[in-house]
Amino acid sequence: MERVTLNVEKRDKAGKGIARALRRQGMIPAIIYRGGGSLPIAISKKAMAEFIDSTAGEHTVVNLKFSDGDRKLAILKEYQTDPLKGDILHTDFFEISLTEKVTVNVRIVTHGEPIGVKRDGGILQHVLREIEITCLPDKIPGHLEADISKLEIGQSIHVKDIQVGEGIEVLTTPDEIIVNIVAPAVEKEPEAPAEGIVAAAPEIVEPEVIKKGKKEEKEEAEGKAEKK
Repeated sequence: MERVTLNVEKRDKAGKGIARALRRQGMIPAIIYRGGGSLPIAISKKAMAEFIDSTAGEHTVVNLKFSDGDRKLAILKEYQTDPLKGDILHTDFFEISLTEKVTVNVRIVTHGEPIGVKRDGGILQHVLREIEITCLPDKIPGHLEADISKLEIGQSIHVKDIQVGEGIEVLTTPDEIIVNIVAPAVEKEPEAPAEGIVAAAPEIVEPEVIKKGKKEEKEEAEGKAEKK
């Protein structure tokens, strides 16, 4: 696995004010976690952005180099960004040892166009986009691949179908579905009435004047004549 070196500095203080001051200086606050403990550090905002862009979400062992000459190996666990500007606000590293196994989530990359989609008009569903594994740090794969080109409607690829390298143990349940192909939804047409049955005509409500009987009409006419 490719090893990247990042220059970092230890920091004694924490808090929102300190974090804002660091960002004004082109630095961002970060923390290194290890065995229940933590070490606050500061790292170049530009260097961190370049590192995240170059790894594209893949786990990479990082060589953290301190200004006093100290070094630590770590992997990037997560980072926070400004929801509006997209700037990196904070990062978390996990210190590792090359002789101790670590547990990480590795993303699944699919390739190929499924037969069930291309030929039969099915729909590809991504159910699981990453799986959990444990291995030595130098064995962590950047990603895992799944060939979905032969999938037909009703077929799936499960966790147990993913090939991993030697020394890697998959912790995610083997029968969990990663992707599947489902049939396209079909709209139901209105059901026609059964043969021999005539649909009832809608009820027509007559105006009030039509409902008057002949007796009422005669009385109304006589009343008008008397007024004259």
